[in-house]
Amino acid sequence: MSYIVCDIGGTKTRVASSEDLESFGEVIKFKTPRSAREGVKMISEAASSLQNSPIRSVAVGVRGFLSYDKSMIVHDTALSSWTEEPLADMLSDALDADVVLENDTALAGLGEAHYGAGIGYDIMVYHTVSTGVGGVKIEDGVIDRSASGFEPGHQILDIDKTILGVDVSPTLERLVSGSAVAERMGVQPYEIPQDDKIWDQLAFFLAHGIRNTVLYWSPDVIVLGGSMIVGDPRILLDDIVRHANEIIGDVTECPLILDAKLGDNGGLYGAMALLGQKV
Repeated sequence: MSYIVCDIGGTKTRVASSEDLESFGEVIKFKTPRSAREGVKMISEAASSLQNSPIRSVAVGVRGFLSYDKSMIVHDTALSSWTEEPLADMLSDALDADVVLENDTALAGLGEAHYGAGIGYDIMVYHTVSTGVGGVKIEDGVIDRSASGFEPGHQILDIDKTILGVDVSPTLERLVSGSAVAERMGVQPYEIPQDDKIWDQLAFFLAHGIRNTVLYWSPDVIVLGGSMIVGDPRILLDDIVRHANEIIGDVTECPLILDAKLGDNGGLYGAMALLGQKV
């Protein structure tokens, strides 16, 4: 019997099969459909093409806030037409297997903890900085418990609204995400030269979010992923570390900060790790 791992993003969906929950084979990638029903159909077709044996179980990472029982998406701007659909049951019926849903950032962090930059650390925090900003705390190799998930990108940093102006929500996400930078600068982040001073400014803003992470979660290591971190050009790790040490050092020691290692497939690795914990 095989396992199916899947990552449903706002732009792309990835599907792969694993026989041993140690590795996965070919990754099928396609544009995420507008509707959950079409998405389930395409995931089922991809899964069928990847394996011949019955499916034992399935783990799926998906954007947005999940319901308390993790059976559906209850809120997400990119997948708004997927919300309130019984996604876990729909996938279970289509694939004839048990299905577990988890937030996509949480699974990417779990993947880094088990297969990537976070190996060997008891308390790891993963932050992704791409179109948006997300994060998760991983403790002893397990996604930390929460009442409604983790959304560090929505923490308020620009309290008096002197940086972004009075009409913009003063959150970390609005300061450093790719979509926010594109809105402020009028060009996509990948069009901005690496030597432009904005990259150091973004590192400075991100370091303040990391300061809150350190003070609230007290991790051994912080792993950073997403296109704004591991892309080209990018927010440079050395700049992030320099600013973080400057603003955290007067309170406590800054933990190790590392680049993620698993790239776009981090969520698939995390889905594999999650299934391994449930077998």
